[in-house]
Amino acid sequence: MTADEKEREQRIQKVFSELARYEHPLFVFDARPSGDGVELEIRYRFDDAGIHVYLLQLRPREIDNAQFPWMFQKQLYDGLHDYVIEMFTSNPQRQD
Repeated sequence: MTADEKEREQRIQKVFSELARYEHPLFVFDARPSGDGVELEIRYRFDDAGIHVYLLQLRPREIDNAQFPWMFQKQLYDGLHDYVIEMFTSNPQRQD
């Protein structure tokens, strides 16, 4: 295993460790490698509703930062907020 592969593996494990601290009755979380970083997936638990999956990119500098747990929580909560807003099927600003 190369040094780059080890770094990627450490990053994905770090994200999974943080994800293990979160559970939600409406959403399921997952992560996968994406280039040098990690792609965080937020999915509606009841997927039969046909709701899209929300993807969030975590960059290496974010994951490697000493403040990662706090930064991760902020990004997760911001992502959840954006995802819930995107679930609106109708609102005054929607043009389609």
